[in-house]
Amino acid sequence: MRVITEAVLRSELRNNRPDIYYVPADALLTPAGREYLNQLKIKISNKNKTDADDESVQAAPAADSAELSLKFVDYESGGYFAEKPEHMTHLYGNTLVNKDHPRILFRGKVDSLQAVILLSQCEIIESGANKKLAELLQDILDVLRKMMRCDVMGEPFQNEYIIGLNHAQLRERSHNPMKFYGVKQMLKPHYSLGKVYALLNQIRTAARETELSAVRAFKEGSRYTRVDIIEELNRISSAVHILMCMYLAGKLGELKNE
Repeated sequence: MRVITEAVLRSELRNNRPDIYYVPADALLTPAGREYLNQLKIKISNKNKTDADDESVQAAPAADSAELSLKFVDYESGGYFAEKPEHMTHLYGNTLVNKDHPRILFRGKVDSLQAVILLSQCEIIESGANKKLAELLQDILDVLRKMMRCDVMGEPFQNEYIIGLNHAQLRERSHNPMKFYGVKQMLKPHYSLGKVYALLNQIRTAARETELSAVRAFKEGSRYTRVDIIEELNRISSAVHILMCMYLAGKLGELKNE
């Protein structure tokens, strides 16, 4: 008899959340699986019945389930572990994946990008450069932290502004900095432009690497499961490019940090 676990449901309902989940007659729904459906406010019913509140769904008895002594679930196979293997880590909750899983590598890139921004903020402040720049970088840092949380919690990611600009404004200014700031698009970095410009360029390249990591992590076949995150990372690199242009033009004061 097939067992429908929480891990199985997470995979099955990743991109589709019906109002009613129909449990086949030849399957058992585990207690953790039932709880997960309840959390999503998805009603449970037998395959051949339309009563969404049907309580006759056959469930694996809690007292007899091996799930009680097996604490962790393998995301890929749906198997259980009593102890967390050293080569695995948490994807969410008690669900594990290998540490080299694309989703974990993506989270590592987000973490590294945050570290690069934080260190750059410190160096900018210590150098006596424009404090406004450090504050605008904090806005980007906050967006990344929100992004990480949404990935871990499986929540939709929504963000309207970065460094005080909406998505359309970011695109327009990033594609035509000469019009807005009198600076050529993607001016080739050079040591003569100073350390602050070099720090911003480092953040920009790290943001691009993180975006590529997200593309790999969220690709399933020919489609992508978290376009919201991928698009926002593209906007972040555009925002950093804009900061680079504004820094050279001496126009950082024109941006309002939301």
